[in-house]
Amino acid sequence: MLQLVKLGTVYRQLTPLDFSILSAVERGMANYEYVPLDYVERLVNAPATRVERSLEKLRDLKLIKRWSESYRGFRLTYLGLDMLALRTLVKEGVLEAIGDKLGVGKESELYRARAPGGLLVIVKLLRIGCRSFRSTKRTRSFVENPQLNWYAQSKIAAEREYKALLELFKAGGLVPRPYAWNRHAVVISCINGVELYRRPKLNDPGRALMDVLETTRKAYVDVGIVHGDLSEYNVIVSVENERAYVIDWPQYVEKDHPSAPSLLKRDVEYIVRFFNKIYGVRLSVDRAFSYVTGGGKL
Repeated sequence: MLQLVKLGTVYRQLTPLDFSILSAVERGMANYEYVPLDYVERLVNAPATRVERSLEKLRDLKLIKRWSESYRGFRLTYLGLDMLALRTLVKEGVLEAIGDKLGVGKESELYRARAPGGLLVIVKLLRIGCRSFRSTKRTRSFVENPQLNWYAQSKIAAEREYKALLELFKAGGLVPRPYAWNRHAVVISCINGVELYRRPKLNDPGRALMDVLETTRKAYVDVGIVHGDLSEYNVIVSVENERAYVIDWPQYVEKDHPSAPSLLKRDVEYIVRFFNKIYGVRLSVDRAFSYVTGGGKL
């Protein structure tokens, strides 16, 4: 059994029937905004009275929402989706324990977790649409189908981030190592570091900048993608060796995308100007841009 903190206070209360009902609601949301009760009952092999009690329990735990008291239709909340993703990751042997929330991003929540063998990892739960629709449309170029609900968009984002990280890690980029993904959850390595926007003291800021530019170059030249949202908020500096890791990749664009050149130039400009201003690293944006697109050494 997964030993959970906070999320686990909910997880541990759930029975196999509860999970079956959550799965049925999730399945029904492909065709319904609010999944009718009779649809759920058809998919769940249990007496109607037990299904009713479980639905009430899931509502009380805030794992599902009901359309109204007069219409018996249900949909998942993000917390309900969390439970389904965590259950699958446990059953697949990816996770053994999950701990406290580390932080909240624009469209995600991060939790400490433990994998088999005592390995410390991070579970990133994508939360597309929780902050604002305008932000989603601005930063998520893959969100082009207005028929997709927030949950479907979050699942797409998680898969994209996992696959991007996998290719970048194979290419030698300084990114978190990806271990698995399920639904809207991505399991990645834990980097003991400080976010660059906090302006940590660096003994060699020039090397940290080169780390970011080298990863950006590998992304563009070797993997064929552009981060698209690179700034001091998407870089973590290791406290052990001051190496700089680039995080948050679900909004990437392919290098042949019409917006790729302008997005890449913006990425480079943001990060170079930050290092120039805060750490006094003297490097022109044009030279850095030439390098990340395949030019010679800086």
